[in-house]
Amino acid sequence: MSEPDRRALLAAAGRALAAAEEFVAAAQGVLAAAVAPAGITEPARLSARQNGAHAFAWAAATAAGLRQLHGWAERLDARGELGEAEALILQIGFGEYLAELAGGIPMAQGELARPADLGLGDDAAARLRAGDAGAFVAALPASRVQLGGLLAERGDAGFGRIGCDDPALDSMRMVVRRFADRAVAPAAQQWHRDDRLIPLPLIEELARLGVFGVSIPEQFGGLGLGKTAMCVVSEELSRGYLGVGSLGTRAEIAAELIRCNGTERQKAQWLPAIAAGTVLPTAVFTEPGAGSDLAAVATRAVRDGEVYRIYGAKTWITHGARSDLMTLLARTGRPEQGYRGLSMFLAPKPRGTDADPFPAAGISGSDIAVLGYRGMKEYEIAFDGFAVPADGLLGGVEGEGFKQLMATFESARIQTAARAVGVAQNALELGLAYASERRQFGKPLIAFPRVAGKLALMAAETTIARQLTYLAAQEKDSGRRCDIVAGMAKLLAARVAWANADNALQIHGGNGYALEYPVSRVLCDARILNIFEGAAEIQAEIIARGLLSGRN
Repeated sequence: MSEPDRRALLAAAGRALAAAEEFVAAAQGVLAAAVAPAGITEPARLSARQNGAHAFAWAAATAAGLRQLHGWAERLDARGELGEAEALILQIGFGEYLAELAGGIPMAQGELARPADLGLGDDAAARLRAGDAGAFVAALPASRVQLGGLLAERGDAGFGRIGCDDPALDSMRMVVRRFADRAVAPAAQQWHRDDRLIPLPLIEELARLGVFGVSIPEQFGGLGLGKTAMCVVSEELSRGYLGVGSLGTRAEIAAELIRCNGTERQKAQWLPAIAAGTVLPTAVFTEPGAGSDLAAVATRAVRDGEVYRIYGAKTWITHGARSDLMTLLARTGRPEQGYRGLSMFLAPKPRGTDADPFPAAGISGSDIAVLGYRGMKEYEIAFDGFAVPADGLLGGVEGEGFKQLMATFESARIQTAARAVGVAQNALELGLAYASERRQFGKPLIAFPRVAGKLALMAAETTIARQLTYLAAQEKDSGRRCDIVAGMAKLLAARVAWANADNALQIHGGNGYALEYPVSRVLCDARILNIFEGAAEIQAEIIARGLLSGRN
């Protein structure tokens, strides 16, 4: 592509982006008038218009994805790296997402966010069907065929450049990728099929690589590299196996809680051990009757001399048996205090075994059989007087637990978005490999336009999800509030992971449904990404509330 053609393409994308953002702004104006007639959002009005609010959140996330895709292409062009594959990814991303804004964004199976759901008429979407925006939409079928041809010809070179601006992060990516290709991907399917815990020797090797201390400050034994580096590591490990990519999630949550809220003694005691991988944490927040409504947590912590005794039940506790430290949310105040009565505890426990998963007084539990995400196992846990040292109260002050936990959700959701990008990339690679090797009617599957078109869109959406995730991480590294963009990244990346896995399985045909093929596991793993760390509906609510309150 000549320089004038590249310049023209980027300029056209810029004008199309302006049309998309104008559309989102119009939707925001209509919704704000309905839910905040006096200039302040009224919860009852917002709740009554939940469908429209969530549709608006998806529209805003879609436009944000386009902005990051455009920025990615501009950065590549400035370095002379905007090649044919990258230009086609730009065209496909714009064509698809502009068409979705105008006609219906897939929020979930059977749920489309259409302009009418946003309170907009056909005239509001007119700019998305005309001019440069309309040209991208009209060219979408041809663009997908072209990129499909490149994928058939060049293999994964057709995925386009990642476009990282930091050579150190690129080097880290390659180190982790080689590790995942060598030690994770070959064994992942068997771990999944046997429902086995990830072997401890592999966890020890991850610790030596520094995986558990990526964002822990150097003074506490970590690498001190921030959230963008954490995304790179999480993405590459999850590309090998979501279970391995998620090992660092519990370390990330625990370290963030302790670093931001712990006493100096708590930081010195736990952060170096978490960074070194000698202490494996688990998050113990969710309850059978509470789910995402953490303010309704009922598990009690009762002071008894030099300990707190824990009473209650928790569920969906990942890596619960093997862990050494629980970050445990429990109620120290009265039930009517709601979230103000919650406290966070650093609760040490002995590691369990398959035969005796919870070998301590006052705690018992059993694992939950699940479709995927099996490498650490999920547990239901019951507490009956389990003792936590009084100095395990995070920060030494009761009633701060909910606030402490909320402050970690930005990082947790960014990391989850990165995991989703890794799963999406894995599905894309599996789909491409099978489509290139499998022959039907005398030619490889990728020679069929619909198969090639699926792979082309998968490549474009993976790029969008990755760039939006990196933006959220960079915002966090810069010290800026980023709950909205973190929610957008998690929302969009989780959908892309599921769509890629579903399309990759479809490309495999009947073989994709066979347990021996890794894509069957990837589909099961991808499904959880829309649920944990805040379900898609929760993310949409957060985004809508934030934008309508004037934040961006």
